[in-house]
Amino acid sequence: MTRNDERAVSGRWFEELEAGTVVQHATRRTVTETDNVLFTTMTMNPAPLHLDADYAAGTEFGRPLVNSMFTVALVVGLSVPELTLGTIVAQLGLDEVSFPKPVFPGDTVRVETEVVEARASRSRPDAGLVVFEHRAYNQRDELVCRARRTGLMHRRPAGPGKDGSENGSAP
Repeated sequence: MTRNDERAVSGRWFEELEAGTVVQHATRRTVTETDNVLFTTMTMNPAPLHLDADYAAGTEFGRPLVNSMFTVALVVGLSVPELTLGTIVAQLGLDEVSFPKPVFPGDTVRVETEVVEARASRSRPDAGLVVFEHRAYNQRDELVCRARRTGLMHRRPAGPGKDGSENGSAP
C-alpha cells in the first residue's frame, strides 16, 4: 500500500496557480465511436442523437454527436497531469459549462486551462481554492467546450524541495 506522501505528483501546488496562468495541456485525444457508445450506455442516456446513426442522419448534424457529458469529463481529464495530479484535495464544483460546437467521433480534442481565480482557504490553512477555466478545441481549432471548475488545492508541503532548500524555493 502506498502512503499519501509517496503519491505521484505532477500537478501544481496552490502557490503555483496564480490568476492569469494559462496551461496548454500536452495530451490530445481522438474521440472514438466506442467511447461515445460506452459512455452513453453506461450512464443510461438513451438519446438517439448519440446512439442511432439512422436517426442522427435526419438531424441538422447528419451523424451521431458525442455525448456532451463525455466531452466535459474528457476535458477535465486531459488537464489532470499538468494541474491537479497529486495536488488536489477535492473538486468542489463545475459551472458555466457550454458546448459552442458539437464533438463527433473522429474529432481530436486539445485543452488549455486558465486560472481565473485563486484564494487561500479560510477554513483550511493547508489549502486554497482555485477556479480553472478549461477550453477545449477540435482539430479545426473550433471551441467545443468551455467549463469552469473549482478545486480545493493542497499548498506545497513544508520541507526540502527539489533543490534542497526549505519549501522548494531558493533562499
